[in-house]
Amino acid sequence: MLPFQRARRHLAALFLAAAVALVPTAAAHASAAPSSGWNDYSCKPSAAHPRPVVLVHGTFGNSVDNWLGLAPYLTARGYCVFSLDYGQLPGVPVFNGLGPIDRSAGQLSAYVDKVLAATGAAKADLVGHSQGGMMPRYYLKFLGGAAKVNALVGIAPDSHGSTLSGLTNLLPYFPGAKDLISAATPGLADQIAGSPFVTRLNEGGDTVPGVHYTVIATQYDEVATPWRTQYLSGSDVRNVLLQDLCPLDLSEHVAIGTVDRIAFHEVANALDPAHATATTCASVFS
Repeated sequence: MLPFQRARRHLAALFLAAAVALVPTAAAHASAAPSSGWNDYSCKPSAAHPRPVVLVHGTFGNSVDNWLGLAPYLTARGYCVFSLDYGQLPGVPVFNGLGPIDRSAGQLSAYVDKVLAATGAAKADLVGHSQGGMMPRYYLKFLGGAAKVNALVGIAPDSHGSTLSGLTNLLPYFPGAKDLISAATPGLADQIAGSPFVTRLNEGGDTVPGVHYTVIATQYDEVATPWRTQYLSGSDVRNVLLQDLCPLDLSEHVAIGTVDRIAFHEVANALDPAHATATTCASVFS
């Protein structure tokens, strides 16, 4: 094998290894156990919370492990909560979110239809972490999702792609590395800043009419970088920085979506803005 070919493969391996290293250990093993307290298809939304909430996991996450913190938080507050798995690749059963993101959006579309049919609701609210906060925008923009979704809450979404803390900037120096990543893990390639997918997603504007958008970011994010690129532009967008709410909050990319109750409080505010309460450092106890 020629030296540049070896280097190309090494860079692709490094890219994948870095991505894996930045997700929770639990999420690296897709759980076969049923969720507890959510994914109850007999749940009927209440007058207080008339829309089901669909949780959309991040890359390498799954429908259970990504939501062991947020799903119980929301069900305890009276929401009907559901979560899906998406983006599986043939022969790679352990990891989710690696398939082409446009196909993953199609899986989300089918799942939302399933949830709406079961609950009898006209619309759902979506809450996604990382890729799960970005991928639904494809569903909303190109697959008719705007007619079925009231709000999208993105927790640390890579809205405009990611540099993965600058690692993707090395790809041009290794000819063929990007092609290798695209072939092996298209879901990762689609998330690289400047990719054809990201370009198409954001052409003509970040949002679509009729959907309420919230982005919750942390300045300590090391995955969806630069962190300010997570923010969306539009007439019905609220961009939130955790550290503006609580300067002591040190959550990074994983913690903000899995364990941070300050972020969870902002999710609850976004889902029910009419009854929103101030989010502070004390929200960790709420």
